[in-house]
Order: sequence, then structure tokens, then C-alpha cells
Amino acid sequence: MLTQVRLQDGTWATFDTQVTQASARLPWRLLLTLAILLAAVLLLSYVAVRWVTRPLNVLASAADELGRDINRPRLPESGPLEVSRAARAFNTMQARLVRFIDERTRLLTAMSHDLKTPITRMRLRTELLENDSLRENFENDLMEMETMVSQTLEFMRGLTHREPEQPVDVMGLLESLRADNEAMRRTVTIDGRVTRPFLAVPQLLKRCISNLVDNATVYGQRADIRVEEGASELTIRVRDHGPGIPDSELEAVFEPFFRLEGSRSRETGGTGLGLSIARSIARAHDGDVRLRNHEDGGLEAILTLPWRRATGT
Repeated sequence: MLTQVRLQDGTWATFDTQVTQASARLPWRLLLTLAILLAAVLLLSYVAVRWVTRPLNVLASAADELGRDINRPRLPESGPLEVSRAARAFNTMQARLVRFIDERTRLLTAMSHDLKTPITRMRLRTELLENDSLRENFENDLMEMETMVSQTLEFMRGLTHREPEQPVDVMGLLESLRADNEAMRRTVTIDGRVTRPFLAVPQLLKRCISNLVDNATVYGQRADIRVEEGASELTIRVRDHGPGIPDSELEAVFEPFFRLEGSRSRETGGTGLGLSIARSIARAHDGDVRLRNHEDGGLEAILTLPWRRATGT
């Protein structure tokens, strides 16, 4: 850069300034250094945030799994003070829940066992009744009591002692249910197909679908099963050909021991636990069961189950 300045005596002073090549490259080096520092700060911040929030993610996952398996492994009580205290509190809560459920289950088991003796005595005494109509009424009441005790026990303990999950051949399971119902002279049809196995507890999944099929055949003449294999979930629809139920009662029938008047009453032999058990099993597999009145008549139970991967895969 050339600069000229006129002095007082009329002469000119010339200043010739040149920027060295190293100085000219300095801004680019500075920008590159700042960019590297910024990237390093962002990377370290990301690692630090992940390290801090990881215990929270572990705790959230454990809370989600607790709803499906009350006997899941305990959380490790290590790490920073706040994290270890939270893990210890979670483990304590889980232990208390396990004890609470076990105590109630043992109590109900003892009650059901003790009730068998007086029920048996009453059965024997019923045989001595001369009035046929009265004897039949007593026998029906005793059979209902026995059924309610056994099904209540299954409802309380069915989801607390779970077998390991394994791939289930859904079509094979449905065909087995159809054969069982045909042996009881019930009409069950199957439409659709599933090409891949579903990860579940086999006995629980069978019981869930069986309860829906029993509900349809007992209260609605027959059960039409439709299977839909979606990308994210498996859907099994069980439709009957009965009168349906009021829309206002579609959710209430999932309450334990809830019965509707008319065809869906105690006279049909139900205890009001079938749908409750089916929904509990579905939700234990991250799914759900809902009911709707079909547009062509009858009641339709819709079982939705998301596709899941085995733990650790």
C-alpha cells in the first residue's frame, strides 16, 4: 500500500507498506481455529449432556418396564448421589409393590382353598334335597361360586407369574382355538393371515384371544376372527352376531365383575372377568383391547398388539 503526504516545506513524503503473506493468511487461520474450538465445545457439551441424562433415561425405561413385569431386575444403585438415591427409591418402591401383590395373592389363594371345603359340603348336602328344582338351583349357585373364586384367583395372579416371552405362531394359535371351539359345537371362522411370529407369552396370548372368542360365541352366537398384519402392529378382530351393547357401556364392560342386563348376564354363566383379563394381557404386551358395535350388526372386539423385538436384540 503506497501513501504520500505533503510536508510544510512543499516536499512529499512517501510511505510504502506491504502486508506479508503470513499476515494475509492470519484471518483464515483464526477462523479455522475458532471453528475447531466450536466443534470441540459442541462435542464435549453433547457428551456431557448425554452422561448427565443417561441415568434419567434408565429410570424412565425401568418405570415403563415395571408396568409389564413387576419382577424386573433391580436398578444398579451407583453413580452420583442424586442418581443413586433415585435408583434406591425406585427399587424400594418396586419391592413394596411386589410384597403388596404377593400378600394379596396369597390371601386370595388361601381364601379360595378354604372355600372349597364348605362348597364341597354344600354340594353333598344338596344331593340330599328331594325337591328337584330346589336342588338344581343350589347346584347352579354352588357352581357359580366355584367359578367366581377360581377366575378371581386367576385374574389376580395371572400377570404376576409370567413365563419368558417367545415367538408365537399366531395362525397356529388361532387354528388351535378354532378346533377347540368346534369340538364344543361352536362356530368360529378365520379370515386373513399373519406371515411372521409375534413375540409374547404364549399361554397369556392364547388366553387373551380365547376370552374374546368365548365372549363372542357365548353372547353372540358365533365368532368371526379377522387378522390384519400391519407394518407396526398386529390387529385381531373378533366379531359376534349378537345384539351388541349400548355405546355408553363399551368401556364399562371391562371393569371386573361388570355385567349387562339381558343376554350378557349371570344367567349365561359368565363372571364378568373375561374382558378384564383380556385387556390386562394385551396391555402387558404393550397393546390394548377395545369394543365397538359393528356397522353390520353384532359386537366387535379389536385387539391391537405392536410388533416388538426380544430384549437385547
